[in-house]
Amino acid sequence: MAKKSSGKTYTSKGERKSVKQSVLNSIKADKYEGDKMLDIQRAYLKGQNPWITLDNPNKEQTNKKKIRVRVNDMLGHPKERAKKLFQMSGA
Repeated sequence: MAKKSSGKTYTSKGERKSVKQSVLNSIKADKYEGDKMLDIQRAYLKGQNPWITLDNPNKEQTNKKKIRVRVNDMLGHPKERAKKLFQMSGA
C-alpha cells in the first residue's frame, strides 16, 4: 500500500490518465510504418513475442482479410534461431 500523506502534502493516487486519448491516437497515427517494424524487430531480438498483422493467406476466408500472428510462431524463438545461424557444420 502507498504511504499515507500527512495533511500538508497531496499525493496523487494515479487513478486517471493525464493525457487525452485523442492526443495518444494522433501520435500513434503519425508513426511511420518502418518505425513500427523496427520496434517489432527490436522486441523480437530482446526475446519478447510481439504481434504482427498480415494479409490472410487463405483467400477463401473473406470475412478475415488480415490476421494477427505472433512473431515466434512464424520465425521461432530468437535465441534458437541465433544458434542455428552460428552453428558450424560438422566436416
